[in-house]
Amino acid sequence: MTHCNPQLNLQGRDKLTRLADFLFEAGMLRKTPRSGYQFLGTGSENVAEHSFRTSVVGYVLACEAEADPARTALMCLFHDFHESRIGDFNYVNRIYNTCNPRAAMEHALEGTGLESGILDLLDELERAETLEAKLAQDADQIDLILNLKQELDLGNKYAGKWMEGALKRLRTEAGATLAATIARTDHTDWWFIGPDKSWWERKNGTHK
Repeated sequence: MTHCNPQLNLQGRDKLTRLADFLFEAGMLRKTPRSGYQFLGTGSENVAEHSFRTSVVGYVLACEAEADPARTALMCLFHDFHESRIGDFNYVNRIYNTCNPRAAMEHALEGTGLESGILDLLDELERAETLEAKLAQDADQIDLILNLKQELDLGNKYAGKWMEGALKRLRTEAGATLAATIARTDHTDWWFIGPDKSWWERKNGTHK
């Protein structure tokens, strides 16, 4: 596979301009859909939405596992950044399509001064040898499991089949324990039950 030289794309741009480029590119993730939902039949999200909650999940998992929360969350934050350039390939797409995420990230980072820090994190994530990397891998799956549980609660029976597969991909005890709890928790409980159950009775203002 032939890749263009990233230097040819920079056109002599200084570091601050390249940082501006990088941040504009980050915004493209808001416009990049996660493609698996077309097969599931319900639900939708973009890569930015997925990356945000994956980072939150990674932080939570690292705290539970007594690992480094910041390092785990950073791996989660950047784990799909390359999709700003190549898009999201779901499991069916990957049977037929190939891409080079590493080259996409190298090109995105070239000239920003961020290269070594982010690429080192992504290399660690890909090797999945450290606890933080394994937790970040689990966080990626758990964000999907959260979405699948919501779709299952809303009546999509196929989401349950997908969730069974995702649960089997978890690598850590902390991830498996959290995911098992998610699988038996109603996705509306956090707001419907709430801290004050009487709200639903007095919401029209007739009760004090």
